[in-house]
Amino acid sequence: MAELQVGTELPEREFGVARADLIRYAGASGDFNPIHWSDRVAKDVGLPTVIGHGMLTMALAARLLTDWAGDPGAVVEYGARFSRPVVVPDDAHGVIVTVSGVVANVRDDGLVDVELTVKVDDQKMLTQARAVVRPRGVE
Repeated sequence: MAELQVGTELPEREFGVARADLIRYAGASGDFNPIHWSDRVAKDVGLPTVIGHGMLTMALAARLLTDWAGDPGAVVEYGARFSRPVVVPDDAHGVIVTVSGVVANVRDDGLVDVELTVKVDDQKMLTQARAVVRPRGVE
């Protein structure tokens, strides 16, 4: 990975999230909190409408990392803070979550520090989204 250097951009990805995705994620994760499927409950707690699961948002960012690295096991560390919820409208299209990343540091041991940006439109959904990755071909 000689070409890998600080400032290298990971290929940006767009992920569509619709209400049906929230239902599937709830089933897979066991998180059936009604703010993820009931407009009434979401509005009762002060949300504009149903929101995506925070861990689903983080998983989309991790997908960028694992696709880029070539191996799901390549992600050594990963963390983020939630800055705002992903609002998912009740329509056929849902919302587009855009994920990008940049190499912040290349370590001597082959590990790479990556800073992620996760947005809906121009609003950041996650802050301090950082990962340590061992890209394919690095021992």
